[in-house]
Amino acid sequence: MSASRVEPRPSEARQRLLGTASRLFYLEGIHSVGVDRIIVEAQVTRATFYRHFPGKEDLVLAYLGEADRAIRGQVETAAATTSGVDAVRAVAESIADGIRFSGFRGCAFLNAVAEYPDAAHPVHQLVLAHRQWFLDTVRDLLAPVRGDRAEDAAHQFVMLRDGAMAAGCLFDPAVVSATFLRGVDGLLQSGVARERRAGPGAHGS
Repeated sequence: MSASRVEPRPSEARQRLLGTASRLFYLEGIHSVGVDRIIVEAQVTRATFYRHFPGKEDLVLAYLGEADRAIRGQVETAAATTSGVDAVRAVAESIADGIRFSGFRGCAFLNAVAEYPDAAHPVHQLVLAHRQWFLDTVRDLLAPVRGDRAEDAAHQFVMLRDGAMAAGCLFDPAVVSATFLRGVDGLLQSGVARERRAGPGAHGS
């Protein structure tokens, strides 16, 4: 019997660097935060920094990788115990909760891609991969409700979410969240009404 492989635990210094960078990148922007400041606030040496991250870009990619894992977990948890309309509403509620959270500064991925507009850059590519996963996930959740129209409905959901993320750090988060949830409810109700009118099995355009 072979022993199970145990993944090495990330070092405390790496976790401290990544945690410090994630906080600063999200609150102040990626380009405005230099490596020297991260080293000082994380209380590590320059040699320690470069042992874990060959350059700032590697740290940025790690930051977004952590954000990606967190959002995937959030969506999976929200949709885990239900399906159809309720699953989509649960995901929307989890997004609204994030917008209402103290210290909210918009979507980490939209913020990052604004700083890395070159489509060939690894940061830009990571953002696109994350957003494609989110779109595909929402489409799959909407499929029982919208049938053949799930793809279009998923794009509408993502646009509602993006608008709420942008507005949530500019206006009253409670109002923005409520408006976003009403928009999602309208999208779902429209789909349910259309499916009822069409009848069972009638998912054509």
